[in-house]
Amino acid sequence: MPGASGSAGASLGGVSGGGAAGAGASAGRLEDAGAGGSTGGASPQGGQGGSAGSSAGAGGASTTPAIHYVGRVDTSGSTARFAWSGTGAVVRFNGTSASVNLGGGQEYTVVVDGTVGPKLTATDGVNSLAKGLTAGEHTVELYRRTEASQGESEIRGFDFAGGTLLAPPPVTRRLEFIGDSITCGYGNEGASASCGFTPQTENHYLSYAALTARELKAELSTIAWSGKGVVCNYGDDATSCMDPLPTYYDRILPNRADSTWDYARFQADAVVINLGTNDLSTNSDPDQATFEAAYKKLLERVRHNYPNAHILCTNGPMLSGTDLVNVRKYLQNAVTALADPKISTFEVPTQDGSDGFGCDSHPSLERHKKVAATVTAALKTALGW
Repeated sequence: MPGASGSAGASLGGVSGGGAAGAGASAGRLEDAGAGGSTGGASPQGGQGGSAGSSAGAGGASTTPAIHYVGRVDTSGSTARFAWSGTGAVVRFNGTSASVNLGGGQEYTVVVDGTVGPKLTATDGVNSLAKGLTAGEHTVELYRRTEASQGESEIRGFDFAGGTLLAPPPVTRRLEFIGDSITCGYGNEGASASCGFTPQTENHYLSYAALTARELKAELSTIAWSGKGVVCNYGDDATSCMDPLPTYYDRILPNRADSTWDYARFQADAVVINLGTNDLSTNSDPDQATFEAAYKKLLERVRHNYPNAHILCTNGPMLSGTDLVNVRKYLQNAVTALADPKISTFEVPTQDGSDGFGCDSHPSLERHKKVAATVTAALKTALGW
């Protein structure tokens, strides 16, 4: 059960590539840390994007005891730092309890042997993840619910109270989602459309992206930030747009311009892009030519990073009327211009209020489930999964 107690552990660990969350996990990018057995704990030391021991690198199973880092995580220093939605870690161990030393606050989903526990509102220092377990092998997963705008998280190490860190689960499928507040899960646990943003009502684990990844048994890397667009952010004027989502796309830590992600660490089978809602809800929308040129440039970047991936482009469920017609047309035009057989579009239906609303009229938990069903079907068709 989540809490704020536990004991510090030994400092054993390295970094290896690959891995996948077990049953019930919020699928996410898994970058393993650990080299050799652990008799008490594991620290997040190791090279950023390197591998240690006999681990399998960016794909397949590993035989090296390791911590799986989920999403884009900077392990270049003595601690693991991350900020994107859904990032975190997975540990498989032999023992009866697990705790983690955290910095940066934030809220997390904790999954113990496939069962989701109460939300963990982290305290600075040691936080209990599981205790009183039956002696034997267990898997504990820790996923960040909150988005990049809420600041960075830090994992300083795990402790298993004398237990032994084991090799991580294998990775067989990988997905990346690029988006805005909808993909973050903004306000999806809010009571109604009238509430404003708070970290307490944002739950990426129950976003359509995470639901889709779990349904497809795939690991997930999410690159999303509320209010961001392709050209303009929410509330921007088209003549003065600054720092849309593509500005941050290649970063590990989104607020650090020098924090560059190595795409060799994660090659997605498919990428889903859900952007455009904020561009067309600005004070003055970007014109068609500007939007299409920027969207095409983003697609070219994604293709460069993932030469073999299927790239699926869609609209969010919050747009309607002329804005919805326009964004669908713009996306299709950009895709058609590239003439890439593995880049396509599909449509997400507009929310109609029948499922209620999250904060600031964002999708509710029920609407996220419906969007996930649509996205899952599109990915199954594209990938044959």
